[in-house]
Amino acid sequence: MPLEEYRRKRDFTKSPEPPGRPAPRRRRRDGLLFCVQKHLATQLHYDLRLEHNGVLLSWAVPKGPSLDPSVRRLAMQVEDHPIEYGSFEGVIPEGYGAGIVMLWDTGTWTPEVDDVDAALAKGDLKFRLDGYKLKGSWALVRTRGYGDRGEGRSWLLIKHRDDWSGPIDITTFAPLSVKSELDLPEILAADAPALWTSGRSAPTRSLARFRRIIEQAASIKAEREAGEAEEAPSGGRRRRRPGPASASGKPPTAAKPAKKATESATASARKSANRSAKESVKKSATGTPAAASRRTRARR
Repeated sequence: MPLEEYRRKRDFTKSPEPPGRPAPRRRRRDGLLFCVQKHLATQLHYDLRLEHNGVLLSWAVPKGPSLDPSVRRLAMQVEDHPIEYGSFEGVIPEGYGAGIVMLWDTGTWTPEVDDVDAALAKGDLKFRLDGYKLKGSWALVRTRGYGDRGEGRSWLLIKHRDDWSGPIDITTFAPLSVKSELDLPEILAADAPALWTSGRSAPTRSLARFRRIIEQAASIKAEREAGEAEEAPSGGRRRRRPGPASASGKPPTAAKPAKKATESATASARKSANRSAKESVKKSATGTPAAASRRTRARR
C-alpha cells in the first residue's frame, strides 16, 4: 500500500496529522498539488511534496530550496504522504516528526517529462512549479550522497536558470506561512506551547533552538492573554485601555521595553516581506526574483 510506511510511523491517537488514504489519480491538466512545509523537528528542514498517483511524493530538504541555479540542495526522499497533508499546519506533540509544521509554500506543479515514473526510476525528474514563492523550472537528480546507504534516497534539488531564478535567499526573504502568515513561534503559541515534551537528557543545538521557539511562543501567548485581561466588558463588548497606536494601527496591549518593540517591528517587516513575495510571483517577468534583486540594489 502506498501509505503503509507513513501510517506505520505515526500514532494518530496522539498526532493531529491526517491518517489519509490514496486519492484518485488526477490528470496533469487538472493541476497537480505541490507544497513545501517548513518543519522544526529534530532538525529544522523543509519538506517538498509533489502529488503523483494519488499521494504526495516527499523529500526532506535540510537547507530549504534555493533560487540560485549554481546551488544544489540535498533532498532526502522520505515516505509518501496523503494528499490531505498538503494543507497541514500545526504542532505534532509527540512521536515521529514531533515539532512544528508550517505551510511555507503551495501551488501546482507540472512534469517536464512524459513519464514521471520512468524519470523517478532513472533519477532525473524535471518539473515546473507555480506557487506563491517558488516558480519556474526545477530538477530533482538522484545522487550518492550523505545518508543514502545505497537505498537511492539521496537527491539534489536544483533550480534551472529562468525568469524565476536569482540571488535572493527565498527562505530568509519570505519566511512566513502562506496559510496563516505566522512564523513558527506564533504557530506554536496559537496551538499550545505545553504540548511539546522531550525525553532527551542531553541538549542539542536543535533542542536549544526549539526551547527558544517555545520561549518566544510563551511570550506571544502571555502578551495576548495580558491584552485580553486589560479589556473590560462594556455592553457586551470589550474595551481596550487607551494608548498610542502601534505600528499595525492597533493600540498596544501593554507598554513594551525597547527590545520587545524592536522584535515586534522585525516581525512586522518579515510579514511584509512574505506578502511582497506573494505579490511578486503573481506579476509578469518584471516581478521575478532577479528583477526584485535589481530593484533592491537600485533603492540602496
